[in-house]
Amino acid sequence: MNLFQRFAMRAVGAAVCVFFAVFFGGPLLWLLLAPTRTGYELATGPAFAFGSLANVARTWHQLDAFAGGLFRRWMENSLIYSFSATALTLATSIPAGYGLATGRFRGRRLLLGVTVVAMTMPATALVLPIFLELNGLHLLGSALTVVLPFAFFPFGVYLAFIYYANALPPAVLEAARIDGCGEWEVFRRVALPLAKPVVALVFFFSFAADWTNFFLPYVVLPDSAQYPVEVGLSDMFIGGPKGELALAALIATAPVALVFALSQRALVRGLVTGATSG
Repeated sequence: MNLFQRFAMRAVGAAVCVFFAVFFGGPLLWLLLAPTRTGYELATGPAFAFGSLANVARTWHQLDAFAGGLFRRWMENSLIYSFSATALTLATSIPAGYGLATGRFRGRRLLLGVTVVAMTMPATALVLPIFLELNGLHLLGSALTVVLPFAFFPFGVYLAFIYYANALPPAVLEAARIDGCGEWEVFRRVALPLAKPVVALVFFFSFAADWTNFFLPYVVLPDSAQYPVEVGLSDMFIGGPKGELALAALIATAPVALVFALSQRALVRGLVTGATSG
């Protein structure tokens, strides 16, 4: 390959990268700039113009006053639903993955296969049976209507299974058993502390999936005051571009970004600790 061909390939690669950066970065840039402008400026002015920082404060006051503080309620609901479901997910997925990876019992392969099938099924396909089940249990209209289905996270079980099956040395667990530890103590004192990377991954993926889930809360929650923010935003404004809606969308993405940053820190710390301790 001559110099001209290498240059052409690099130029094409750079052009593709720039195209996708503009394609995906354009909407984000608009969201960042929209709260700085009034509704009239958004409707009549250039798409990516900057307004004023003072308008951001006015936009926030208008957003906070929307329907008597309904946006705050939506954010609180999302935090309650997502953190509660994620806590249940961690309490079930990590031990389940450990059991599937280290246990030798009848039906283990079947359980693992069911987990993979459930992981690949679209979430919308389960909405109707979940709705009928919750209705049969008389749970519709309560926070459990959202929390309990969110806590079902087969992808977290599979992540934990892959980690324990490939990254955890069996000799470490066997040494703990020889020292007299029961299976629960082996998991709690040895396997769980060594699983910081996968705990961080399951935490992030579960929280992100719960926070951004739209269809299930939209179907099972009858009152708009019970909506999470993802559902509330869809009913917030109808019409032209609004700075309040853009600011609400930015605020709604902040918890996911924060959880991602914290999960990345925990993941890196866990990997470094595992490398240095070996």
